[in-house]
Amino acid sequence: MKSAGTPIAMLTAYDYTSARILDGAGIDVILVGDSASNVMAGHETTLPITLDQMIYHAQCVVRGVERALVVVDLPFGSYQGNSREALVSAIRVMKESGAHAVKLEGGRAICPTVERLIDAGIPVMGHLGLTPQSIYRFGTYKVRARGEEEARILEEDTAMLQEAGVFALVLEKIPSSLGGRVSHVLEIPTIGIGAGPSCDGQVLVTHDALGLTTDFNPRFVRRYAQLDTLIAGSVKTFVEDVRSHRFPSDDESY
Repeated sequence: MKSAGTPIAMLTAYDYTSARILDGAGIDVILVGDSASNVMAGHETTLPITLDQMIYHAQCVVRGVERALVVVDLPFGSYQGNSREALVSAIRVMKESGAHAVKLEGGRAICPTVERLIDAGIPVMGHLGLTPQSIYRFGTYKVRARGEEEARILEEDTAMLQEAGVFALVLEKIPSSLGGRVSHVLEIPTIGIGAGPSCDGQVLVTHDALGLTTDFNPRFVRRYAQLDTLIAGSVKTFVEDVRSHRFPSDDESY
């Protein structure tokens, strides 16, 4: 798709029903993101979600997919210790869920881990820029790599990850010009989230894109629906129908 100049569309899913809808609508890649920690479990960060929980969400998603590529985040604490720990975690994800690839956050420090996973036959997607698993090190969700030095390190890291063998790279919340520059140089596709229009693809958290979560309003999110309002209105109507004995009707009874 990168060679053909066809932008790659990627969204998140954490359950069978959502995955089935996204897959049927033509999405290219479904990410079983550790953002499930936020939108499914209500945590403030992505850090609390466990490997077992990620595998469960991945299993649900894979059952709903017939054609899209399914990528699963390795959660915080499941791969940072050493490459052997990462391999064990990734094997569990692939074996127990049936997913197609895993995603890891980080640059040069994780290159040996990337190589070990790929040697074991596990495709790896990378993730640079704002890496949510490192939020307590950053201390903020502000745009990364605005400065010349951090931008230089990020560019070097993208080249190292490509050399290590990642098949694609998520770039999160970096200047648009840097996203375009990296995308032009790399042979592998880049997937942007707040990284500008020149990336080879774009990803959003589905709950953000469909207006299911409205308390998170970063600049890069576009609302394609307001499902929170639609669902709330439908529930209110249901309550009114039940209270007024309008539901169920004779036609809805046996």
